[in-house]
Amino acid sequence: MRVVLICCLAFILMGCAGPQVRDYAQQQPGLELSDYFNGELQAWGMFQNRSGEVIKRFHVAMSGTWDGDVGVLDEHFTYSDGTTERRVWTLRKQPDGSWRGTADDVVGEAIGHVAGNALHWRYKLRLKVDDSTYVVDFDDWMFLMDDKVMLNRARMSKWGIDLGQVTLSFYKPAAKMNKP
Repeated sequence: MRVVLICCLAFILMGCAGPQVRDYAQQQPGLELSDYFNGELQAWGMFQNRSGEVIKRFHVAMSGTWDGDVGVLDEHFTYSDGTTERRVWTLRKQPDGSWRGTADDVVGEAIGHVAGNALHWRYKLRLKVDDSTYVVDFDDWMFLMDDKVMLNRARMSKWGIDLGQVTLSFYKPAAKMNKP
């Protein structure tokens, strides 16, 4: 009986582990960050609290430039309440194929891995809410759908408690992706 209970518990815990980026290694089209995030892009998104209520909608105008394995993504956010924000990411491809990213409101570095059509990032972000700033954890997944569209879903948490999620749809208007 004890062995059966331990096996059941192990299967339950494995089911909670969630997907790994390597699970998408065979998915196409293959994602090259320096390809998709090169040039002008647009994105539309929303933040939902943990009960699913849409709290804020936004638009992002982005511009990406690359010098070898180093890219700069300049993001300009316009929120549904009229407020604006800017975030500038610097992305660096590592010798092992992983990615590191920094921005002024990111604590330390974002660490990401690409496989197939997927990018999985994890990072801590300083999030300004009214007159306070909170450091929250982001578990961020992006999936390239075709040469123009990428979908993004990020879970936001604090101390392991789910705060909500951010959903974005990126659009690259150029008919073909630009090669750096």
